Amino acid sequence: MADHYETLGVSREASPEEIKKAYRKLARQLHPDVNPSPEAAEKFKDVTAAYDTLSDPQRRQQYDLGDAGGAGGGFGFGDIFDAFFGGQGSRRGPRSRAQRGQDALVRVDLDLAEVIFGTHRDIEIATAVRCETCEGSCCAPGTSPTTCSTCGGAGEVTRQVRSVLGPVVTSSPCGVCQGYGTVIEHPCDTCHGQGRVRSQVTLPVDIPAGVDTGLRLHLPGQGEAGAAGGAYGDIYLEIRVREDETFTRDGDNLLATIEVSMVDAVFGTTTTLPGVDGDIELEIPAGAQSGDVLTVRGRGVTRLRSPIRGDLDVTLQVRTPTKLDHKQKDLLKQFAERDKHPLTPGLIKDQPGLFSKLRGKFGR
Repeated sequence: MADHYETLGVSREASPEEIKKAYRKLARQLHPDVNPSPEAAEKFKDVTAAYDTLSDPQRRQQYDLGDAGGAGGGFGFGDIFDAFFGGQGSRRGPRSRAQRGQDALVRVDLDLAEVIFGTHRDIEIATAVRCETCEGSCCAPGTSPTTCSTCGGAGEVTRQVRSVLGPVVTSSPCGVCQGYGTVIEHPCDTCHGQGRVRSQVTLPVDIPAGVDTGLRLHLPGQGEAGAAGGAYGDIYLEIRVREDETFTRDGDNLLATIEVSMVDAVFGTTTTLPGVDGDIELEIPAGAQSGDVLTVRGRGVTRLRSPIRGDLDVTLQVRTPTKLDHKQKDLLKQFAERDKHPLTPGLIKDQPGLFSKLRGKFGR
């Protein structure tokens, strides 16, 4: 039996990453999809068997102990222990060909309106799906796996060696069936004996209202099909919300800033702010100041898993005029002169015409 390290072309001190890298390089060269020759198929089996052993820390340790004296020979301390106490080696039985499919992470970009009300998306993804020809069995139609004649379906072979403690029975994965206990003599032509094929699929997804950037939605069983009829993996949708030109988000609330002219801030006015679900009427109170916040109830983001919506907070920014004619400047100077002295409530009540004059000069 060839040494697994030599088969993969790595040293006995190779790290798990180096072993994986070496296996992937050889698999790309020897896979039946790339190299259909019988010699490549046999080498591919050897490479896969070597990787299956060396990628499993426990099996690699057992292999290193058992092969410490040479490639494919000797026995491990576990075998000596079992033999000394009357054991017959560690029998694991045949391993299953079926493997769970890998999970997938898909990023989805949403607009603010889709976040507020939820949305439906048909997402196109490239993934592995179960082979329709063999239905995941890996075998050509009308055929099935046959019991391995070498191991008799056990998935491993045993042998007896002599040691200082007497006869020792060791076991190792069968090199013919790669530990599966069965051999696929007639692999499916569609999937080449993998039980799955690559395909472009459409995944319909209902995205709930209230999601936010970074949130991941879990879709169990929607990922890659497993090899040889194994279970499907999962899909995780990672949400990213695009920036909106008008609104920013603060939890379930929306924030916005609008400019108000100095005259409108003095006398008050009404204005309309375009919203994602219709126009929003705002009442600017007389005497409004920069930094004042107007709250509109129920016009924010829908709370996740709830019909309740947050609020909209609109911050006012009073715009100071920069281009004034002489009359406007004179009026402001008169106002400034009057405003230098603190006014009593009586004086305020006695001077109702000041704002009216400003309003008439500046216009709305």
